[in-house]
Amino acid sequence: MTVLAALGALVTLTLAAVIAGTFFAFSVSVLPGLGTLGAEPAVAAMRGMNAKILNPLFLTPFVAVPVTAALTGVALLALGHRAAAVAFLAAALLYLLGAFLPTAVVNVPLNEALAGGAADGPERAAALWAEFAPRWTRANALRTVAAVGTVALTGLGLLLWPRG
Repeated sequence: MTVLAALGALVTLTLAAVIAGTFFAFSVSVLPGLGTLGAEPAVAAMRGMNAKILNPLFLTPFVAVPVTAALTGVALLALGHRAAAVAFLAAALLYLLGAFLPTAVVNVPLNEALAGGAADGPERAAALWAEFAPRWTRANALRTVAAVGTVALTGLGLLLWPRG
C-alpha cells in the first residue's frame, strides 16, 4: 500500500503540474497574444486550439488529477498518515471545484459557442471575441489558481508524510 500511495502522490504531483502549466500558459501568453491579432484571426486560432486540445495528452491528466489525489488520500488514511491524507483529499476537492467545474460550466460552453458562432466578417468576429475572451480568461485564471493550489497541496501532503 505504501508503494501505491507513493506512486499516486508522484502521479498526482506531476499531472497537476502539467495542467497548472497549461492553464498558466493560456493566461499569460495565449489569450493575451490572441488579443493582439484582431478578432477574426483570434477566433480562428482559438477554434483551432480548442479542437486540438481535445486529445489524450491533455484529457488524461485533466481528468486524472482529482482521481489520483483522492486515491492517494484514501491510501494515506489507510496507512495512518492523516495529515498527509487530508492534504491530498483537499487537493482533489480544490481541483474539482476550482479547475474541473469552471471548465465544465464556463470554458467548455464558451468554446462551443465560439465554435458554433458564425464569424462572417470583422463585425461578427469582433462581437464573438468580445463575448468570449473576457469570460474565458477570468474562468481560466480561476482554473490556474486552483491547479497551482492543487500542486501546492500535493507538495504539502508529501512534506507531511512521515519519513522512516
